[in-house]
Amino acid sequence: MKARITVTLKTGVLDPQGKAIQGALGSLGFDGVEDVRQGKLIEIELAEQDPDRARESLDAMCQKLLANTVIENYRIELA
Repeated sequence: MKARITVTLKTGVLDPQGKAIQGALGSLGFDGVEDVRQGKLIEIELAEQDPDRARESLDAMCQKLLANTVIENYRIELA
C-alpha cells in the first residue's frame, strides 16, 4: 500500500523559506503572489494492506519522526 504524507507548518509559524520563494517569484515577474507556505511531501510504500492499520502506523511515524507536531501539521493519504 502506498501512502503520501504532506507536512506543512502550522498557521502562525514563521515560514522564511516560503517568504524567500514569494520574493523570488516576485523578482521573476510573477506578480500577485500574496503568500507562499512551503512544506514537504513524503511517499511511503508499506507491506500492510489493511487501511486502518496502515493509517495507524503512519500516524505513529509522523508523531515520532516525520513531523514536528509542535510547529507542523501533517496529512496522510492512502493510495
